[in-house]
Amino acid sequence: MTTTPVSQQSLTLTDDPIAATQRPRPGLRAGLRPLTVTGAWPRRLAAGAQTALPLAAALLVWYLLTANGVVLWLRFDKVPGPADVYDTLKGQLTSGSYYQDLLASLRRILLGFGLAAVSGVAIGMAIGRSRVVQALVRPLIEVARPIPAIALVPLAILVFPTGEQGIVFITFFAAFFPVVVSTIHAMKTLPKVWEEAARTMGASRLSILAHVVLPGAMPGIFSGLSVSMGVSWICVISAEMISGQFGVGYYTWQSYGLLDYSGVVVGMLSIGILGWGTAWLVERLGSRINRWLPRNAR
Repeated sequence: MTTTPVSQQSLTLTDDPIAATQRPRPGLRAGLRPLTVTGAWPRRLAAGAQTALPLAAALLVWYLLTANGVVLWLRFDKVPGPADVYDTLKGQLTSGSYYQDLLASLRRILLGFGLAAVSGVAIGMAIGRSRVVQALVRPLIEVARPIPAIALVPLAILVFPTGEQGIVFITFFAAFFPVVVSTIHAMKTLPKVWEEAARTMGASRLSILAHVVLPGAMPGIFSGLSVSMGVSWICVISAEMISGQFGVGYYTWQSYGLLDYSGVVVGMLSIGILGWGTAWLVERLGSRINRWLPRNAR
């Protein structure tokens, strides 16, 4: 009786790992691929559907709660429904004062946020790169950072000659600290090997700063810019409610004073849409500037 060796066909290990990964999976016939959405327009339609679905669900819940006058832990019997808000919004869209309020808030946001972005990045880079600047400036930032921007409204009324300048200052004050803090942390987490490699290749200090340090810190900087945009909207609306004469916040507060609750909801929705749009612009700009990142490259 002869002993048969173990069959090579039962314990065969392929010499080509790539060929092994290309074998059809169980349950799928060879040559078939999973269904994927290809093309630019189908992908955009799918993304649009995913965005619209939660909004439509929230609108439906809002309608059901207000139409049935639900009174549980929260009361919805006096909250305006979607139809009432739509009628108010339709009337505002034909009014020039509504667009004046929108443009006033956008102008204040762009001025305050723009000043905060430029100064915050510059000061944050200086603190992150210089120990002397850090010792001189960082304590001032840490003392001022916990102060709520809205608490400066009385001081802004006293210091600035016009309410417009005071609102822009409050917006700048609120947006400045997320930018400067994120820039400081981006400077500290930047790999030292990047600068050393550029320095060994003969790059100057200014060239390293412009072509290595600043691009490498951009992902962290734009994280702070995204947070800063949301904080800017919160503070500019609050300032408009207190001392403004135009703006979405002023319109919302005036509607509340007139017991026009549909107008209040219109103001809230306007703030949300404007904030969403400006935050999307910041994220798109960040994706363009940080296109060297693997995720953005894909």
